[in-house]
Amino acid sequence: MNNVSTTLPAITENGTFLNLNLISAKKAAMILRAVNHNLRQQILKLIDENGKMTVTEIYIQLRLEQSVASQHLAILRKAGFVNTDRDGKFIYYSVNHKRLEELNHFIIDLLK
Repeated sequence: MNNVSTTLPAITENGTFLNLNLISAKKAAMILRAVNHNLRQQILKLIDENGKMTVTEIYIQLRLEQSVASQHLAILRKAGFVNTDRDGKFIYYSVNHKRLEELNHFIIDLLK
């Protein structure tokens, strides 16, 4: 059995103990890393400017290899920053503005 703790005890300002959930912290870091990448920011901007796009349209416009565009879209999709919509054999990507807004609120609160 793995004996690694998934929580980290921390002491608050008033001296009480608070357990920091390390798994949640790692997931949050993954979400922040997803948007903290120049190419992924370019992809989000491009999709936002066009409303919705296929991976083919994205890699042609950004002059990328198809596999590179797909890998970055997968990261954005896993973090919830893009939505997908299938139309026949095409998958269209659109920006999940609600998720980006949630992230923005989180960052503002975090920096207080």
